[in-house]
Amino acid sequence: MNIAVIFAGGVGKRMKTNGIPKQFLEVYGKPILIYTLEKFENNQNIDAIVVSCLEEKMDYCKKLVDKYEITKVRAIVKGGKTGQESIYNGLKAAEQISETDKDIVLIHDGVRPLIDDEIIDNNIKCVKENGSAITCVECKETVVILDDNDNIKDVTDRSRSRLARAPQSFYLKDILAAHRKALEDGKTDVIDSCTLMRMYGKEVSIVIGKSENLKITTPDDYYMFKALLDAKENSEIFG
Repeated sequence: MNIAVIFAGGVGKRMKTNGIPKQFLEVYGKPILIYTLEKFENNQNIDAIVVSCLEEKMDYCKKLVDKYEITKVRAIVKGGKTGQESIYNGLKAAEQISETDKDIVLIHDGVRPLIDDEIIDNNIKCVKENGSAITCVECKETVVILDDNDNIKDVTDRSRSRLARAPQSFYLKDILAAHRKALEDGKTDVIDSCTLMRMYGKEVSIVIGKSENLKITTPDDYYMFKALLDAKENSEIFG
């Protein structure tokens, strides 16, 4: 069984949207979250979806799921105070759906709507082959490491550097074990699943994604997404 856990618990402070969480902003009349959910709904290898959502938006999220006929959503659960907690709540709901200890979970941002079937399918394949899959893209710019005084401490080899994106995918039992160990150790704000797994010495494998699979965090990202939708529509019309 392949389960997508979509976390949509952010409040969108950097988006400056007068209180509307970024995942519920509309582009051409459709919320960003729905664009994301539709990609997993329409992928033949995804069996179920769990959404981890702001508590005060759970009823609204349910209405959207019904309106847009996202039939694979099996649970909408309360998000947490941190991204780590929101993901863990989603993983616990996935555990209730899970059927075997070989079930795979794809952890994805609700505001990363430009994922496609190739990335989803490659994540599932990589987990089956290697036990994990971290979607990455190549670095187009030089990456520098800063010291405590914000001076450049080191310059990484760009050819050996990658930017981690989403989905980040694992066997459900493995990522749940890492989350539970982190909670035992008092760690509640680990930045992402890749970092969490590496923290406990787990090897993680990469899947090369696409640069357009952006996370909509700022107004610039919002307009970039809109422009990419326009470009896609134009290509379908004009070839």
